[in-house]
Amino acid sequence: MINLKNKQDCCGCSACAQRCPKQCITMAEDEEGFLYPQVETSKCVDCHLCEKVCPVINQDEARTPLNVYAAKNSDDEVRNQSSSGGIFTLLAEQTIKDGGVVFGACWDKEWNVKHDCVDYISDLQRFRSSKYLQSVIGDSYLKVEQFLKTDRKVMFTGTPCQIAGLKHFLRKEYDNLLAVEVICHSVPSPGVWQQYLTTRLHTLRWEKSDIRHISFRDKKTGWKTYSFVIENKDGNILTELNSKNAFMKGFLADLYTRPSCHACPAKQQRSGSDITLGDFWGIESLMPEIDDDKGVSAIIVNSDKGMQVLHNVNVELHKVQYDELTTRNPALVKSFPITPKRTEFFKKDGTTFEEKVKILAKKPFSMKTLVYRIVRKIIPNMVVVKLKRLLR
Repeated sequence: MINLKNKQDCCGCSACAQRCPKQCITMAEDEEGFLYPQVETSKCVDCHLCEKVCPVINQDEARTPLNVYAAKNSDDEVRNQSSSGGIFTLLAEQTIKDGGVVFGACWDKEWNVKHDCVDYISDLQRFRSSKYLQSVIGDSYLKVEQFLKTDRKVMFTGTPCQIAGLKHFLRKEYDNLLAVEVICHSVPSPGVWQQYLTTRLHTLRWEKSDIRHISFRDKKTGWKTYSFVIENKDGNILTELNSKNAFMKGFLADLYTRPSCHACPAKQQRSGSDITLGDFWGIESLMPEIDDDKGVSAIIVNSDKGMQVLHNVNVELHKVQYDELTTRNPALVKSFPITPKRTEFFKKDGTTFEEKVKILAKKPFSMKTLVYRIVRKIIPNMVVVKLKRLLR
């Protein structure tokens, strides 16, 4: 039986709940807004299947990728709708053309994120662009298993822990499954997201039913300086640079990250994925000739199956070394330490969301910045300009 003593030991994949033969495990929301398994012990038959499919209990070894590439979709419209280079769409389109089904994360009617599946290319837009929340898996693993057993091809996309949860849930390898993980910094609280959204809509005097579109990664201001956008059905748009948006600032400061993300059980290709996709940050310094600030994908091939599928997709691949990617996107290989400010954030002290983030997400000054600010007050501008150049 799953007996959770430390919340860091659960990534919320729900593999245990879906595998339980007695359906005595449910996923319940805690006070921080994350889902955790709750067991109705009177129904438990001690089969231990829940423990056998848990990706935290059964962690796999780190793997070395077969190949690493930089690439981008040649369709600029698709790439503009995607977080990075639009490679997910190319892989998904090929799966559907082969008669398969694609699983991914999308919005529900209440603007929560859930996992769903589609088998029409026109529906893939639901899965494009990052949703910086932990999606509700629901019964997606069970559906994947049903499709696989009927010999349909399945492409399942998710965070590394969700991929690991799926692979352990299935308990066998399927040739017709393509597992695609995304490079994941961490997942913030869905409950905190709803708190933020409700407050923000109140200031705008909008209702949830008014919302037509939400994007955490709008590229109208560029791929590298992306914006947070909410658009309502009347065409009114809220746009904020990610560095100015309160929810994004709190997320990137790890104020409301799921505890398990600080000890991720699935980084370094331990999830069992065939392909890893993400942003190729810093590509402008490595391959400036392919950077147009519209997005470039990092593609990490982890299996022969992944390599075969990628070769069947019409895309120009630029081979790079693994360490050239990890130095530019360290979330691929390491978890970020928990911050004491997290506890401060979840204290119920009457402080508003915006005020808490403003206080807790503030970055401490570097020594260079501190020296510059002090000198700025006492030395004429010309000298300050010279000093600033020296401190670079």
